[in-house]
Amino acid sequence: MMRKRILAFAIVAGLGAASVQAAGYKVIVNPANPATTLAKKDVSALFLKKKVKWDDGAAVTAVDQTDKAAVRESFTTSIHGKPVAAIKSYWQQQIFSGRGVPPVEQPSDSEVVALVRSSPGGIGYVDAGADTSGVKVVTITTTQ
Repeated sequence: MMRKRILAFAIVAGLGAASVQAAGYKVIVNPANPATTLAKKDVSALFLKKKVKWDDGAAVTAVDQTDKAAVRESFTTSIHGKPVAAIKSYWQQQIFSGRGVPPVEQPSDSEVVALVRSSPGGIGYVDAGADTSGVKVVTITTTQ
């Protein structure tokens, strides 16, 4: 009985991780970052700047795509559970109240990769088919 529960949990957890990864994008970090797996809620917190330091104390440098990029819609809907317009509204409120500024935006996958590669605390996302040479692709899980 316990084995069946563990197997069922493993299958569900695996499907959750797979569904996030199959969303049409890859989350990337600087190659020096020790992370190999991140929880979806933590990725959301990093991009909303609710979490500004990695577990080792390094400052986070989140890199967004422009709001015209199809990959941004896919990432935003999957990670934040909201459309890009809602996240833009969130950032307008943050700016207006003096609580923060949004992540830097880059106009292409290659520029996101370059900025993440050159930033020790860098994290970004690119299209699933993008070349990620020089950065590390992390697995996103729905659990943790």
